[in-house]
Amino acid sequence: MAKFGKWIGGGLGFTLGGPLGALAGFFLGSFFDEAEIIHQQPGSITDQKAQITQGDYMFSLLVLITAVLKADGKILRSELDYVKEFLIRSFGTDGAKQALVILKDLTRQNIPITDVCNQIRKFVDYSSRLQLVHFLFGIAMADGFIHPDELSLIKHIATTLGLSEADYNSIEAMFVPKTDWAYAILEIQKQATNEEIKKSYRKMALKYHPDKVSYLGEDVQKAANEKFQKLNEAYQLISKERGM
Repeated sequence: MAKFGKWIGGGLGFTLGGPLGALAGFFLGSFFDEAEIIHQQPGSITDQKAQITQGDYMFSLLVLITAVLKADGKILRSELDYVKEFLIRSFGTDGAKQALVILKDLTRQNIPITDVCNQIRKFVDYSSRLQLVHFLFGIAMADGFIHPDELSLIKHIATTLGLSEADYNSIEAMFVPKTDWAYAILEIQKQATNEEIKKSYRKMALKYHPDKVSYLGEDVQKAANEKFQKLNEAYQLISKERGM
């Protein structure tokens, strides 16, 4: 049996059922012994208490990445390079190679994105869903421009995943240039008082802290630092402008 990187090799849980399971079923058999998958992670789509694994999370991310890559009707080399770099940085060369096999296979499949998002929302906690959307913006921005179709799809994904409009706008402001982007990231109006800004920053720092996704492993936690750093950058900019 070929180990599928260090994350799927650790087992799958909720992704073996529902629409994600249907997508996985096309190729998992060539990498795993079915009995071993079941032995490693017996959770199913009907098991509301199933513990999600890093494999569940990253397979879900690959499915969403594929949908975004296909959103504008073409998959650019710069986008694939960004995905490859992210995977190598997170999982090493061997893990990235095998993950790209999944990605290549997924590009040939029809992804029922709404059903997939509903399944993810059912099992994945809110902080981890925030991080999924942040990853997707990074992929879409790989070529320096987010196509309107990509932006529309990411917003649909975020909404279906259950993200609040304020949280979606905060993450979007980290990638899409707009007036008062720093205030948008902090989910606060420009007219806010210094005390309100400090209070909002503390609230956002708790929400975006990398420790929120530590249960998904060191790789995902490290990747979450990018979002947290952008939050700090926004707060420092506002603080400097106001002399706080």
